[in-house]
Amino acid sequence: MRSAKINAFNIVEPTADEICRQVERILGSEEFHAPKRGRNFLEFVVNETLAGRSDFLKAFTIANVVFGREASFDPQNDPVVRIEAGRIRKALERYYLVAGRTDEVVITVPKGRYVPHFAYARDAAPTTTAQEEFQAAEPAHRDNSLVKTWRLVQLAILGLGIALAAALTFAMSSPRDPLIEPSPVAASEPKVIVEFFAENGAADTGSNIARGMRDDVIGQLARSNEIVVVADPLRSDASADFMLQGNVQLDGNRLRAAARLVRQSDGVVIWANNFDADLGAENKLEIQGNIARQIVNSIAQPYGAIFQSDANVIADPAQRGDESAYACTLVYYSYRQNMTARSHATARECLQKATRHFPDNAVTWALLSVVYLDEIRFRYKLGTPSSAPSLKLATAAVDRAVSLAPHNRRVLQAMMMVNFYMGDIDKALKAGTAAYSADPDDVEVAGEYGFRLALSGKWQSGCELLSIALNRGVGAEGYYEVGMALCAFMKGNVEEAEQWSRKSDLESNPMHRLVLLSILGTAGKVNEAKQEEDWLDMHAPSLMVNIREEVSLRLQRPEDQERFLDGLRAAGVVVSAPSVR
Repeated sequence: MRSAKINAFNIVEPTADEICRQVERILGSEEFHAPKRGRNFLEFVVNETLAGRSDFLKAFTIANVVFGREASFDPQNDPVVRIEAGRIRKALERYYLVAGRTDEVVITVPKGRYVPHFAYARDAAPTTTAQEEFQAAEPAHRDNSLVKTWRLVQLAILGLGIALAAALTFAMSSPRDPLIEPSPVAASEPKVIVEFFAENGAADTGSNIARGMRDDVIGQLARSNEIVVVADPLRSDASADFMLQGNVQLDGNRLRAAARLVRQSDGVVIWANNFDADLGAENKLEIQGNIARQIVNSIAQPYGAIFQSDANVIADPAQRGDESAYACTLVYYSYRQNMTARSHATARECLQKATRHFPDNAVTWALLSVVYLDEIRFRYKLGTPSSAPSLKLATAAVDRAVSLAPHNRRVLQAMMMVNFYMGDIDKALKAGTAAYSADPDDVEVAGEYGFRLALSGKWQSGCELLSIALNRGVGAEGYYEVGMALCAFMKGNVEEAEQWSRKSDLESNPMHRLVLLSILGTAGKVNEAKQEEDWLDMHAPSLMVNIREEVSLRLQRPEDQERFLDGLRAAGVVVSAPSVR
């Protein structure tokens, strides 16, 4: 323990005892809504700093000690520590706005570092980032002249900061910055009006939750580049495609939120759901955030209600004469769900025409690059020949997308995929980390990033993300299941691996049959393995003579490749020797 001291700025710092008591106060408050591992993160960084070991607070150390990551953890490619640190910063900020307004000791985790900062409240910088939140958090009865003066100073600083940030954003934004560039009319993104959420129950509590939930929904919807959000329902907008309506009901501690999405053209409710929560067991802010996230995931993800509704209307853009960027995006996601040779050809043709008509649409270029890439990675499923031109086309398309919108998560996702199959794993995972960090709730990004992490040998973190994507029920049937099969296989759980493998799309994807064959060989089920080998010899003979090449294209570590090939050998499959260069 240490006593109070004066730092280099002539400011008295809190004692270790005061800091420890403050941590206990924070962790014991229902207004500090952080998961268990986030709480463990906060305790660990505080204790290490008080013990004089702040120099060792690196992402690798925290990942291993707090999150149980393996020794092979790579902080450049696995953002788990950065993401958790961001959540803790937000949780601390909210705590001091709500429950910790009068606390004497302020604990923060400055951006870009994991070493916490301790200060007395009178010396701490303002924790809020919005004037409304600060005013709402300030008790109405306080009438201290010093406090008033300090608040005016805070607001002046805040206003100056906002003005400077706005000026810098304007000055530094490029003409093609995806955050400020107006969407082209031809893209035809769906427009959604978010109505004020109705409320039933106690006026004060219900109103706060209903308003907060709507604000969270708007904030999360606004992160999507494929949707235009209208936050003011009082403004008449005849061009809006959908209206999102909500209702919050309270009965004691029981909360039920209802939401529905209405198509404006005919008034049809295309999606509706109820969400229940217990205010006595969960934090109010956490409840409204979780429900808002579920609503947004249900309606605005690539396979959500909005896109499904539009995809049913635009069944075949080529026949309808509609080859806009948005229409071809719908065709792409329709292709991703069934993945037939015909749907692939339709998506390829539509996206090619869209890029010619609207060459500055980055997402269209990104999706086209993945369609080209699929001609290599799914060639036995789609019946496409293996060809170097496909990879060159994919590379050229994604390079064009990156030049237009380098920070767009769809572009980053495509960049990850193409670079992975080009063999540039570091570049691929850096792009995947950036895409996932931009929006961890984007299930498609999380799933593809998890798949790349796993196949690169980062099985623990990759399989966690694969499991999340699978539980959300998005993507092509059987796609994430084969990923989970590989996860179990590499962990030595052969029985679980077989169960997952049999849930994958075995009938249409020979590569997934090959996975099952290796698992059966490892399990010693020679007769069943023989049946799978016979099927592959009949339906994918070219795969059986290129096994090593196809496996090395996907599994990046030599030890993982050999483990997989050993399973095939145990099943009686002849695997060619590695080529000598």
